[in-house]
Amino acid sequence: MAADVPIDAHLSGRVAIIAGSTRGIGLNVAYALAGRGVSLVINGRDARAVDDTVAEITGGGGYAVGVCGSAGDEGVAEKMVMTALDTFGALDVAVNCAGIAEPPGSTVLTITPAEFREQLDAHLMSAFFLTQSAARVFVGQRSGSIVLTGSAASLGTFGGSGYPAAKGGVNALALAASGDLKSSGVRVNVVMPGAKSRLSSGPDYVRHIESLHARGILDDFTRDAALAPAPPEYVAQLYTFLASDAAARITGQIFTASGGFIGRYDPHQPTFVAYRDHKDTEPYSLAELAGLLSE
Repeated sequence: MAADVPIDAHLSGRVAIIAGSTRGIGLNVAYALAGRGVSLVINGRDARAVDDTVAEITGGGGYAVGVCGSAGDEGVAEKMVMTALDTFGALDVAVNCAGIAEPPGSTVLTITPAEFREQLDAHLMSAFFLTQSAARVFVGQRSGSIVLTGSAASLGTFGGSGYPAAKGGVNALALAASGDLKSSGVRVNVVMPGAKSRLSSGPDYVRHIESLHARGILDDFTRDAALAPAPPEYVAQLYTFLASDAAARITGQIFTASGGFIGRYDPHQPTFVAYRDHKDTEPYSLAELAGLLSE
């Protein structure tokens, strides 16, 4: 992109679908894109919330239509894609902000199989359906940006089990999909956001964060930051940038952002522990492994 061309000029006239865009981060991503001339397909589980969001955007001079349903259900993402094509004649950007909270106090010891699957559906399957449905259009036109929502919970620092497992899957999906799609000009990136939303507020959330701190899982700084997250409009800017042509060379990246902080995770690489050629040596003994891995 030419340095003297405003980023907004490369968003105006584009079309985006946003799963989970009636509240929180998704809603603020919708505001940010609509304010730059992007036509939107709004999505959420609550039909009234979808209608209200569409009415708010169109009432402010923007362009939006709605598709109600859980993005984790098969067919909803495809309906969003077809709605974009039928209504606006194009599709350029796909964003997944859909998700639900894990049950209060849930751990790997207490979560039920049904609750665990519900987390996978809400976070990982919604990302898969959106990525696959949008990518089938993007590959044909050899352009498009997919932005998925991950979480620092995938690193094991915020407890739970189903939620972090699903978010870890989102990261892996994005990295694999970016490899599949890069030669077709399609970009796939992840934002792991820290922002105030229904998932990061309320008494259950506060008790959960305080419990993690008391157990030594969260340090003082992380506890304080988690209890006072920045407004979602801050992180919405990163989603908007990744949707634009200004990010045309960025794919297969996992970002983290909260308030004024932005970080990027290095690619996963093993650190060296030991090596010997297996062709002329025996497998490591347990005593050798103990010596190597206990240091």
